[in-house]
Amino acid sequence: MARLPLKISVITVTRNAAPLLERTMHSVESQDYPFVEHLIIDGNSDDHTLTLVHHYMERNSQREIAHEINCLSEADEGIYDAMNKGLALLTGRYVVFLNSGDTFASEHTLSLVAELAESGSRQAGVVYGDTNIVDDAGHFVRRRRLSPPDALKWEDFRFGMLVCHQAFFARVDLARETRYNLKYRYSADFDWCIRIMQLAHKRDAPLVNAFQPLDNYLQGGTSKRFRRRSLIERFRIMVSYFGWTTTLGEHLWFVLRAILRR
Repeated sequence: MARLPLKISVITVTRNAAPLLERTMHSVESQDYPFVEHLIIDGNSDDHTLTLVHHYMERNSQREIAHEINCLSEADEGIYDAMNKGLALLTGRYVVFLNSGDTFASEHTLSLVAELAESGSRQAGVVYGDTNIVDDAGHFVRRRRLSPPDALKWEDFRFGMLVCHQAFFARVDLARETRYNLKYRYSADFDWCIRIMQLAHKRDAPLVNAFQPLDNYLQGGTSKRFRRRSLIERFRIMVSYFGWTTTLGEHLWFVLRAILRR
């Protein structure tokens, strides 16, 4: 019996961000990989978000090979609650979160991820890559300062979130067992990625590096707008996994590096 194609689920969480959402939908629409599911989890927007989604679905229905597009619009308890809703609905074999304003690095990104996911003797637990930072107009600003190591391990996150959430493609069986912890309001993605990698290690599922940017991240996301709270929350998460001594030591090094760069 032939194996089904590897479907990639893209989850976009949004609320009242229609212009930014249009950019993200266009990026998914432009992917040359055919086996794509796009779930749009909308927090009851009262702008023209749903009109844009409707037009997106109409365009998609006329494609020679159409993507699967679904939209859920209802009130939620925050961004990570919305992400958990997406995890409950998806039907793909890998999942990535691409929020409003974020885009894939190229039209070939999902084709590359699908190829890498099954390139080894064992199916990847995670495919990860680097990240470009873009401005409000979508123009390249710089490469993300924290870059992933060649061979990523969950313990590497003691140095910070070395892989951007939007460049972290998780195998769905791992992701479904690892919901976002809603006690974290600003950095639950940091905690989620660590737990995904820990579970991948237990399942002997490799973490595969794409060695190139996989996403364009819009600077100024939720964690940036609430930077102080996000940093405090991330510190708590690091302590829970790496202990006080390691976490304090790494943060002292962060401060020293910042001083030396001046």
